[in-house]
Amino acid sequence: MSTTAKPRDAVALLKADHDEVKAMFKEYEELGDRAFVAKQKLAEKICLELTKHAIAEEEIFYPAMREKGDDAEDLVDEATVEHASAKDLIAQIHSMDPHDDLYDAKVKVLGEYIDHHVKEEEKEMFPKAKQSGLDLVELGEQIQARKDEIDEIPPMPVPGKVMYPNQPTV
Repeated sequence: MSTTAKPRDAVALLKADHDEVKAMFKEYEELGDRAFVAKQKLAEKICLELTKHAIAEEEIFYPAMREKGDDAEDLVDEATVEHASAKDLIAQIHSMDPHDDLYDAKVKVLGEYIDHHVKEEEKEMFPKAKQSGLDLVELGEQIQARKDEIDEIPPMPVPGKVMYPNQPTV
């Protein structure tokens, strides 16, 4: 997901992300059963792009929507919960080998989660954003800048496991 010369508004940027990830999931489905290296490379790319998108939405777009629209609160809450489920699957996929049982199934389910999430955002949240009076071009610039800062999938806490020294278990 590259930065374009012409600034795009937040809705156009997020929709472009949706389209790009949807195309990657379709490409993944078309890979052969034994294309383990290609599957892993593509799954990692999907997971990274989804992570960048989710972080930018959660830090920039969702708070702006919450602040601007009373009726957007429930949509933002639901989207946040959907992100949590997707992040959990991303962490599982990221820690797996493509030869592992359930690897393909987890990528497929992630795609189904994302498809559902995208439909709701594009049908319900994005129209509200366009009517909200938010400066969508400014938000788009902030979202792109934040995405550009992220170059890896951050580790997810695992219940009962210490992720870093001196960190309490969760």
